[in-house]
Amino acid sequence: MNDAAGNITCLNVANYFLSLADEEAGDLISNMKLQKLVYYAQGFHLAMFDKPLFAEPVAAWTHGPVIPLLYQKFKEFGSGPIPRPERVLADRFPKELCDFLNEVYNEYGQYDAWKLRNLTHEEPPWRETYNREPGGCIPLDAMKDYFKTQLQ
Repeated sequence: MNDAAGNITCLNVANYFLSLADEEAGDLISNMKLQKLVYYAQGFHLAMFDKPLFAEPVAAWTHGPVIPLLYQKFKEFGSGPIPRPERVLADRFPKELCDFLNEVYNEYGQYDAWKLRNLTHEEPPWRETYNREPGGCIPLDAMKDYFKTQLQ
């Protein structure tokens, strides 16, 4: 379950984050915000556990890191909020993974999409990849090295 080559996909992680949003409190998640949350989960997972959370690549697009598969899945919502999923198979996630994702969400979910976009633009993994090859894949090693510096 913890192995990126195994069962967890970027869509599983995205649906988990969407399930945490409190729509009644105005906590809405757009495609851009979701991309950044899933990116931060991947980065911190690499830094903490030395392996990816999911196998899908992260690309350096104009507005920051994007998982193209995830973008395609939710692009119909444009910049509007993505509805909460009917159900999330969080019970298939180990408790440690839920705790990890909750921590990422508690830290970064408080920000809006543009704040998260701007944060990623200041960070080396996106910036260096985008400057070298706009639209190219952000190397996992670059993410791991950077996010190790962000661990407290």
